[in-house]
Amino acid sequence: MARILVVDDEETLCEVLRFNLEEEGYDVDTACSAEEALALELSDYSLILLDIMMDGISGMQLAAILKKRESTSRVPIIFCTAKDSEEDMISGLEMGADDYISKPYSIRNVLARVKAVLRRTEAARGRAVDTESGDVVFKGLCVSMSTKICVVDGRTVKMPRKEFEILSLLIQHKGRVFSRAELIERIWPEEVVVLDRVVDVNITRLRAKLGEYGHNIVTRPGYGYGFVE
Repeated sequence: MARILVVDDEETLCEVLRFNLEEEGYDVDTACSAEEALALELSDYSLILLDIMMDGISGMQLAAILKKRESTSRVPIIFCTAKDSEEDMISGLEMGADDYISKPYSIRNVLARVKAVLRRTEAARGRAVDTESGDVVFKGLCVSMSTKICVVDGRTVKMPRKEFEILSLLIQHKGRVFSRAELIERIWPEEVVVLDRVVDVNITRLRAKLGEYGHNIVTRPGYGYGFVE
């Protein structure tokens, strides 16, 4: 049974979401602040529904904390927020969120998004098990498919799940160019709305983190991105 945490400073909304999610068979906890959420064992959750605009520690700040922690860096996050500009959406997705729902929203929409993210997460775990063949090494760059760790010239490089998944895909298919649409389909599949700009931002961040190996991630104008030797 998937375990979900709802973090929102509107207690009534927390309870409404809890009731409806439990009706769908999920195990649900709630927290009315980021501070309250941080007191929980967050690595135990299958998914976190997170409001952005809260007093004290904001949802964005909490997401950043979770992504920096090894134990919670791969816990899926869906932002639920009244902030609905394109820039806000991009910021949330860049932070590593798996989806972004603008308020006011229907419970039916939330349930569909939750189901989609959980299904995608389970599928990704299945693929990871199927492709666990050790490390992919290119000179001083090592990408471990089993431990989900990237090492550059002996130095472990921390990166959000989406960046790691993009790097894993590209390096396992050296020489192949993936279009932005293909990357979105593979890394952010199904119902998530993702802009091409989000792909570009993740590629830019990857290149910066990989040092000299960032140059091996090439752009083919009009086509997309690939990893070349």
